[in-house]
Amino acid sequence: MKITRIETFLVPPRWLFCRIETDDGIVGWGEPVVEGRAEPVRAAVEVLTEHLLGKDPAAIEDHWQVLTKGGFYRGGPVLSSAVAGIDQALWDIAGKSHGVPVHTLFGGPVRDRVRMYSWVGGDEPSELADSVTAQVEAGFTAVKMNGSGRLGPVASAADIGAIVERAALVRELLGPHRDFAIDFHGRLSSANARRVLPLLAEFHPLFVEEPLLPEHGHRLADVVRASSVPIATGERLYSRADFRPALEAGIAVAQPDLSHAGGISEVRRIAAVAEMYDVPLAPHCPLGPIALAASLQTAFATPNFLIQEQSGGLHYNNGSELFDYLVDPAPFRFTDGYAARSTEPGLGVTIDEQAVRRADRTGHTWRNPIWRHTDGTWAEW
Repeated sequence: MKITRIETFLVPPRWLFCRIETDDGIVGWGEPVVEGRAEPVRAAVEVLTEHLLGKDPAAIEDHWQVLTKGGFYRGGPVLSSAVAGIDQALWDIAGKSHGVPVHTLFGGPVRDRVRMYSWVGGDEPSELADSVTAQVEAGFTAVKMNGSGRLGPVASAADIGAIVERAALVRELLGPHRDFAIDFHGRLSSANARRVLPLLAEFHPLFVEEPLLPEHGHRLADVVRASSVPIATGERLYSRADFRPALEAGIAVAQPDLSHAGGISEVRRIAAVAEMYDVPLAPHCPLGPIALAASLQTAFATPNFLIQEQSGGLHYNNGSELFDYLVDPAPFRFTDGYAARSTEPGLGVTIDEQAVRRADRTGHTWRNPIWRHTDGTWAEW
């Protein structure tokens, strides 16, 4: 079997899909994308295609090594995400060629279902309350919310109070038997994090995500020591090497993204390294159906897995939804907040190719917002 064609599709709301076709007629799908920078990733896939055409798609590990290390300059989100989508598609082909789910190729499943969480939004307390209530009624046992808007290097008492108020409200709504996580998108300075996290401990968040920017990882150990709140990070870390300092700093949850951190192949290695540090995996995935399918296949075969993010109903998905490019949305119908283990071959989803090709004719130019502080200086989004 040989690779005969590789295509990419820029599809709304902000996704990039990759299709790899073989001379046996088997097609694999992946999702190589950097949110807000999809076009450079698309160009990177085109460059990497030079190596893959005419090659055996089953040589996944060798392809991964060449694609990530074959150039003198390595790493970074664009290259790593391009490789990630290709890697997903190659595993999809491998599963389909053997007639088994991808997780079977990793030694079989270690669990029958995967716990999911859903995003909740709302700037006002009443909006947040409505959003949390809706997810509980949908059966989810865990949610995640943004912790704050823009913050200065030293947050005001009002800003800190608003963060605590939101956490208190969500805990009251969920009660003691459901979970919530708080995402700060790196908006906390290390000083703010050391002040805020102890105030959140009484509400027992499942974890606080990305309190610091990845470039401030050398301060992460100070933040971990500041409170008992579990710290999660990893959506902007792209390899085992990137994760090692965070693991040594004492993070509680590792969050690699299957579309950023080198795909299924590298995320499985990150999980194995994290297991050595007694750290579970909670893959980052505010993306599309292929990234989610790849995340679930990894979760079913990963012993130290915690919980899975998914983008159903996410505010970024204006005009498109998680199910729009699937022939059958059944794999993403969650029961009591869990995804059932797929028995379908490959990644376990069937992509509606015609819908994808139609969407690509429109494409998208999604960019993240640019925030500014009150004095006009740029602010972390």
